[in-house]
Amino acid sequence: MKFSVTKEKLLEGLQQVQNVVSTRTTLPILSNVLLQANGNEVHLTTTDLDVGVRGSFEAQVEKEGATTLPARRLFNIIRELPSSEIQFDVDGKNTASIRSGQSFFKILGLPEEEFPPLPKFEDAKVVTIRQKDLHDGLRKTSYAISTDETRYVLNGVLFSFKENKLTLVATDGRRLAMLDIELEFPRSHEADIIVPTKAVTELQRLLNEDGEVKVSMGSGQIAFDLNNTLLVSKLIEGNYPNYKQVIPSEAKERVTLERETFLNSLRRVSLLASDKSNSIKLNFSKNNIEITANTPEVGEAKESLPVAYKGRDLSIAFNPEFLMAPLRNLTEDEVFLDLIDEMSPGVLKIQTPFLYVLMPMRISA
Repeated sequence: MKFSVTKEKLLEGLQQVQNVVSTRTTLPILSNVLLQANGNEVHLTTTDLDVGVRGSFEAQVEKEGATTLPARRLFNIIRELPSSEIQFDVDGKNTASIRSGQSFFKILGLPEEEFPPLPKFEDAKVVTIRQKDLHDGLRKTSYAISTDETRYVLNGVLFSFKENKLTLVATDGRRLAMLDIELEFPRSHEADIIVPTKAVTELQRLLNEDGEVKVSMGSGQIAFDLNNTLLVSKLIEGNYPNYKQVIPSEAKERVTLERETFLNSLRRVSLLASDKSNSIKLNFSKNNIEITANTPEVGEAKESLPVAYKGRDLSIAFNPEFLMAPLRNLTEDEVFLDLIDEMSPGVLKIQTPFLYVLMPMRISA
């Protein structure tokens, strides 16, 4: 295998795939990137057996072929090379010679045959989504994914394809984020699948504001085809809990809030929230919210916000980080907080089909 390429194209290609590289030392081949040169392109593939990604870059291919090389080491070498033009030459023993300007490196690789192939999606259900919609949807929901590995079905985002819409759901049991995307697909493509956190993170990195992503759902696997890159992942097996039952049916009070102002107030007051209780209190009175945090051994913080509120006086406490998370990831200027009472979940909404359910915390008088 022999090709030449610019440093920029090779670096960009490696950056696309290197996050998936496995750190498992039991299978050395998983630390490698598969390089396949043919035509005027070089394809790069990495996998950790759960998630795999394949991208490509344009190159002047003199001799077609394939090999696998240590991904992180290769990336570090290419990043430091002095010249923009790089010559790659791989011999029959998978030894790669890399030349750039006055620099020369020789890296030992492993044969292509040892590299596990990415799954095929021949009889898959295929749905096409606008990249912008999926990017926006994942940003507004994925922060609520559970990190508790004992509840593995919550360690990802539920993609629910039903009745010509895709519903994205993430929850950790104490909060839930949900968003709908209008889509057209046949009834036969209706499905509930759970995409694991690592694949969601990679997908968010790859998604753009333009173009479409082709989603292929196979048996226990999913593939996202976008921007000349293919991301494949195993799905989380199991049944996602019935998330609809935790969404309160109706609110007694609705508060309209200026998102940025509310977020900044929460951020300041939360500086004095106690590590132990980790809560801040919202005290609602006519046309006003008082946000307070009190830590006996440290001190207290208090801030008032004028708001259009006509309901009864009400106090409710929330985990400040959980309350701030959606506010950071939404882009709308105005948000609505729906409340029932001190002990019922609060629901954050915007004008579009999104909601965020947050369980309150117990507060001592």
